[in-house]
Amino acid sequence: MAQPMQVQRVPAGGHACLTFTDADERLDLLAVFIGDGLDAGARVVCYSDGIPPEAFVDELVNRSVPATAAAQRGQLLVADCATGWLGSDTATAEQMLDAVRAQVRSAAEDGYSGLRVAADMAWAARPHAAAHELLRFEHGFRDVLTGGGLTTICQYDRAVFDPVTLAFAADVHGQAVAAQVYHEDPLLRICRQYRPAGVRIAGELDFRHLDVLQQALAETLRLDDCPQVNLRRLRYVDGACAAAIVRAASQLPPGRSMDVICGSLPATMLRLCGADTVGGARLRVREAT
Repeated sequence: MAQPMQVQRVPAGGHACLTFTDADERLDLLAVFIGDGLDAGARVVCYSDGIPPEAFVDELVNRSVPATAAAQRGQLLVADCATGWLGSDTATAEQMLDAVRAQVRSAAEDGYSGLRVAADMAWAARPHAAAHELLRFEHGFRDVLTGGGLTTICQYDRAVFDPVTLAFAADVHGQAVAAQVYHEDPLLRICRQYRPAGVRIAGELDFRHLDVLQQALAETLRLDDCPQVNLRRLRYVDGACAAAIVRAASQLPPGRSMDVICGSLPATMLRLCGADTVGGARLRVREAT
């Protein structure tokens, strides 16, 4: 079983597995994979199962990926799994592999530096899907990867697949992709966000986790010029932690800023802790819709 790595470290020619429970975090990781591929001059193909192609492109744009322009010039292709890849509920592994091979050839013929494929594997959990085709597909994928022109992330939703299938997915892939996690328990998750760069916090945040919050904030301030602190999924924050976020932003030098996106309750707490008084536009609090 491969040790988890940060998504930007997936090597050219890699076949990586992304298992996820948080749909937003999954999209953040895919945004890095897709954006890096576009920046490198590769064609990127995304097979989406639960998100319509237009909405998928919008999600990428919201994460600072120039997806609309890339799609217009043919560098980015986003397709629904059922119509763009499977063709039918009875598609075989070999038919799906043939579709990927065709994309590899097309990318080379069109002058791209390589091909990146982001594949949502939820199709395999459909009622009429043949489960053994997933096994055949993943094993057969090794042959398609020969030559290093294709780099792939296969995505497995932990809410959809059983533990046996998830264990198979972890074993058959050469790499595993995960966000850097600072803290995780049933009530709170603090992890690095990659695009936009910053920190993602979900759950309930209070003084007991002040040290790990400060660690995450210190790292993003060290690595990122204008970090985003993503609190969309934060249900509760106490005064000590809200004050720590405001204090971190207040220490930024001129020309740098912190962007906090959150719901109305965290926004109120941040403002009570002085968010509106941080000078030089160093802290922006935006309420998520």
